[in-house]
Amino acid sequence: MVTSVLFWFLFPDSPTSAWFLTPEERSSAVQRLKENQTGVENKHFKKEQYENPIFYACRTSTQAPKSRMIEALTDIKTWLFALFSVLANIPNSLANQRQLIILSFGFSNLNTTLLGCVPGAVEVLAVWTGTTIAARIQNSQAWVGVVYLIPNLAVVFLMLFLSWDNKVGLLVTLLFAGLEVTAFVLSLSWLSSTTAGHTKRITVNTIMLTAYCIGNAVGPLMWRAKYKPRNIVPWIVIGVCVVLRILTLLTIRYLLSAENRRRDAEPVDTAYDNVYIERLNDDGVMEKAHVDKEFLDLTDKQNRDFRYVL
Repeated sequence: MVTSVLFWFLFPDSPTSAWFLTPEERSSAVQRLKENQTGVENKHFKKEQYENPIFYACRTSTQAPKSRMIEALTDIKTWLFALFSVLANIPNSLANQRQLIILSFGFSNLNTTLLGCVPGAVEVLAVWTGTTIAARIQNSQAWVGVVYLIPNLAVVFLMLFLSWDNKVGLLVTLLFAGLEVTAFVLSLSWLSSTTAGHTKRITVNTIMLTAYCIGNAVGPLMWRAKYKPRNIVPWIVIGVCVVLRILTLLTIRYLLSAENRRRDAEPVDTAYDNVYIERLNDDGVMEKAHVDKEFLDLTDKQNRDFRYVL
């Protein structure tokens, strides 16, 4: 609660409102938007895109009537990311079951509590290394996510087939089950960097959050007393989720890469080269000012110069 309040008052919603930056630094931050073609966000929810050669940049677009919200709902990558979110958070119920599983190995309550700190440290280290690698290697989001998911296949295999008498081996295996969280963290940033347009972005984020909640709601249902102590069914479900997540990441990457190649082969898009806003000058006279396409609140579908991060 405290953190959310601090974010509300202290965290800027765009480079233009970053209170901790100087005017020159804000200008530099905005100029960087030209690189990824995401535009300067505005807070107007745009249901329709009206055809208008001179438009108010905060309200309308030159594209023929089309709902950005519908664009988000009909974009296949929206639902692939949503599917990934559900699959990522079904195994999240393991966080609540981990203590009970460790207790079943014969450890005391105190030792179980102490050992419960290890998975948290593993997750922090995994997320830090994974995001660092993805940031330094261009177009590596999907590959890094897959790399951090593969060890969980080994975790599932060992938890299913390792001898129940090998408590140390089972414990070590269980403690490293948190490596998979890295892929979900990367998917959040990947979704943000492959979606442009304020209305579309908040719609997609809403779907992603809903999928997150569905996964967390469904996950605990697989842990039944009749499956103890080996929990074979839950571990099989987790393994299936890991495999499907790997396939989902690779599918998203393939589709986005194909779209990038398609756009590279297209002629130069000039649809938004002659866009203006109307504003009052210092003398109080209404004038028209040209706006570069990079600073329009266009969606990734509208802006054909947009290239998807892979």
